Amino acid sequence: MSERITAHQLYQPTLYPARAHQKHVNQNSFKSLFDKELDSTLTISKHAKKRLEDRNIEITDASWNKIGEKIKEAGRKGVKDSLVILKDVTLVVNAPNQTVITALGRNESASQIFTNINGAIVMDD
Repeated sequence: MSERITAHQLYQPTLYPARAHQKHVNQNSFKSLFDKELDSTLTISKHAKKRLEDRNIEITDASWNKIGEKIKEAGRKGVKDSLVILKDVTLVVNAPNQTVITALGRNESASQIFTNINGAIVMDD
């Protein structure tokens, strides 16, 4: 027999079991995100990498770490492009992307004009 609806009867749809609403819980805790951010390193653009190689400029890992820390600090203060001056090298670094844009030897940068820079970091390393 088929179910028929008459004028004096209300339609009663078939009830399906309610689905449990699944919330997507982000498994990354604040600590893991914070640690990841601290561990992130500077990216060196192709151009900067080539200039460092062409000029035989070597920067130690410790110096890169210090530069990275200073760039993060500069970024928190609103700096976008920073001039990083070290003893033997000058770098132009984009703080929001943490990317080294270009590199010059210190003697080469002594007579240069740098534009579109809104922050400078001077380091003795």
